[in-house]
Amino acid sequence: MKKIECIIMDWAGTAVDYGCFAPVAAFISAFAEKGLTIDVVQTRKPMGLPKIQHIRELLTMPEVNEQFVSRYGRAWTEEDVVELNSLFEKYLFASLKEYTDPIPGVISTLEQLRADGLKIGSTTGYTREMMDVVLPAAASKGYHVDYCATPNLLPAGRPAPYMIFENLTKLAVPCLDTVVKVGDTIADIKEGVNAKVWSVGIVLGSNEMGLTEAEVKAMPVVELENRINEVKERMLAAGASYVIRNIAELPALIETINSKLNK
Repeated sequence: MKKIECIIMDWAGTAVDYGCFAPVAAFISAFAEKGLTIDVVQTRKPMGLPKIQHIRELLTMPEVNEQFVSRYGRAWTEEDVVELNSLFEKYLFASLKEYTDPIPGVISTLEQLRADGLKIGSTTGYTREMMDVVLPAAASKGYHVDYCATPNLLPAGRPAPYMIFENLTKLAVPCLDTVVKVGDTIADIKEGVNAKVWSVGIVLGSNEMGLTEAEVKAMPVVELENRINEVKERMLAAGASYVIRNIAELPALIETINSKLNK
């Protein structure tokens, strides 16, 4: 009888850092230091990609590209990308440890699944050096995974499937049908789709929602439901197998998938 063997979690916006705020603040500060203004909406759009690719995507946006040309009198180059990435890392490393609180429900839900025999892997847009900060900080707060793949040690990050495949190799999971990828960005969804595993989007706490926990609690019910539905539709359009509101819904979803695997 086939059943789900492995959950592969994203980090910021899925497992820790409710709302995915650490990288947003660092990108905005890095661009500002180079005399460029980017807003939160622009910053969140490429989220989930490797951070250096995220910078390229931001610079490619017409309004940001126009700012760059206007300020510097030339097109941006890879040297500018490297410089912005260095600035981004400076700001991120200065604050990263502060954004490692597990999202409510994550620890208890994944411990329940682990007790049922499931393996817990992870992928991220952060580099190995960034995860060297995040992993122990999250572990000190009760959250840990069985393996974490990072994009800088592989041919490519998201939306390519290599980080998922590395998890499956390290955790000895032989069957793609028995793997669920859980994430909060469009890049996460596409990573799962490209790996041919079950790709599950999570809404509350996500980069796609872009709200703090307090903002979610204070939002009028109708407005909140509209925001949730908008995010759900974007994730489904990107190819998500399922979209759940929060991590507490994951065990029931796994039961649903298990029943489909054995029809």
